Amino acid sequence: MTEENKLQAYKGKRNFSKTPEPKAGSGKSSRQPIFVIQQHDARRMHFDFRLEVEGVLASWSVPKGPSTDPLEKRLAVRTEDHPLDYADFEGRIPEQEYGAGVVIVWDTGRYENRSRKEEREISVRKALDEGNVKVRLYGKKLKGGYALVHAKMGGDERNWLLVKEDDDHADARRNPVSTDPQSVLSGKTIKEMAEAMEKAQE
Repeated sequence: MTEENKLQAYKGKRNFSKTPEPKAGSGKSSRQPIFVIQQHDARRMHFDFRLEVEGVLASWSVPKGPSTDPLEKRLAVRTEDHPLDYADFEGRIPEQEYGAGVVIVWDTGRYENRSRKEEREISVRKALDEGNVKVRLYGKKLKGGYALVHAKMGGDERNWLLVKEDDDHADARRNPVSTDPQSVLSGKTIKEMAEAMEKAQE
């Protein structure tokens, strides 16, 4: 499937004459793939976990945000692929538009694919199809191994689980969502970003 086809759902949900979100297809793939986690204050506060896969950002909505506790299995709802340019998007999506609300880049960095099947390494795209993605994150806030497992809870095909692997970066006492709320790009919390956007519109 071409990058253009992968982003049809993304483009179909947005009116680019109204939303400041990046248009599809203008990003360039990097040699070492990136991940990004964006905090999004929409109808409900959530975190969008995104992995660069074959020229787009495969995306999941994580209502409670990522955890560093291996015993915490966080619901991750698969959403439409996003363009690579979305990785540094911060700002306000206007009212009445899809995903209306404020977005900050909560964490970002490179990642290493550690997905395997029958002891052999497989591509992230293949791992997505198999429903078991394993990566090692090299972020500013999150580091170490994470797994995305296609759990289909409640019979919903979109439902996955995001789980921290039990490694040197695991920490059951740490809650990164509450202890590190600032954007890694602007340094603003989502509340501060919202206030700044409101002042800019006045």
